[in-house]
Amino acid sequence: MKVLVTGAAGFIGCFVSRKLLARGDEIVGLDNLNDYYDVSLKKARLATLEPAERFRFEKLDVADRASIAALFDGEKFDRVVHLAAQAGVQYSRENPHTYTESNVTGTLNVLEGCRTNQVEHLVFASSSSVYGANRAMPYSVHQSAEHPLSLYAATKKACESMAHAYSSLYGIPATGLRFFTVYGPFGRPDMMLFRFTRNILAGKPIDVFNYGNHRRDFTYIDDIVEGVARTLDKTAQPDPDWDPKKPDPGTSSAPYRLYNIGNNQPVDLMRYIEVLEDCLGRKAQMNLLPMQPGDVPDTHADVRDLETDMGYRPATPVETGIRRFVDWYLDYYGTEE
Repeated sequence: MKVLVTGAAGFIGCFVSRKLLARGDEIVGLDNLNDYYDVSLKKARLATLEPAERFRFEKLDVADRASIAALFDGEKFDRVVHLAAQAGVQYSRENPHTYTESNVTGTLNVLEGCRTNQVEHLVFASSSSVYGANRAMPYSVHQSAEHPLSLYAATKKACESMAHAYSSLYGIPATGLRFFTVYGPFGRPDMMLFRFTRNILAGKPIDVFNYGNHRRDFTYIDDIVEGVARTLDKTAQPDPDWDPKKPDPGTSSAPYRLYNIGNNQPVDLMRYIEVLEDCLGRKAQMNLLPMQPGDVPDTHADVRDLETDMGYRPATPVETGIRRFVDWYLDYYGTEE
């Protein structure tokens, strides 16, 4: 297939592109290479993709309406994996307009490209953050997600709603994946594992919010990528049993589906730190702090639908995943950046 991967220089986008290239797909990777975090890391990810004959990179911003329309019109993609977004819960408090421009306007431009070029299937990134104030665990796509606690979460929920509208109006098969705390080699520097590793190696304290009383459904990148690839291959279909009098948020009478993609094994934050300490051979100095605004105490993904429909089976425990991250980090940066 000829596949557009937006956000190809990003953490998940790079690994998804690798997976699809390895199986023989042709990939056009799109990214704006913004400076939200270290651009050299993004370029290093791209450097792992560019030797592939079937990969081509386009430096474009999904919020650039004319450029995205021209790309779709010229390339005639079979399928699209839309991962480009402004990430980060806390950063959305400081730069709200960046989130609406990238996440909402950018997704609209991708949807328009899919509409005008008969794309066979759109798979797009959502987030566990959409569950917001919901405390019914494990989180299920069949539950309400109407109370986001951050603008980042609100933009991701908006993307889901827009995708459903386009699926309903124009018959575009669309599948949304709610990612749960993805980690691994080449991960984002603003993510917890990366920040903790950097500070522990530098002998600096780590900020541990909610006084360490978090549980997270940490999901290793290889498990995420396997789920994305399997989902891309299975085009979303209308649910023949969908009842408008009892509307199921996870399915639709349109060719639209939502799935959680997580490890389904929440881990206590303090255990996560303990594993990291073991891998680094160093103890962490901890600043125990209250929970940040917009954050949630726990996450836990119900992945039964993805298991049933896609054969998805997360297989990487945190002990293995953190060790692989630490090995990569020490190889890439040394003991200090």
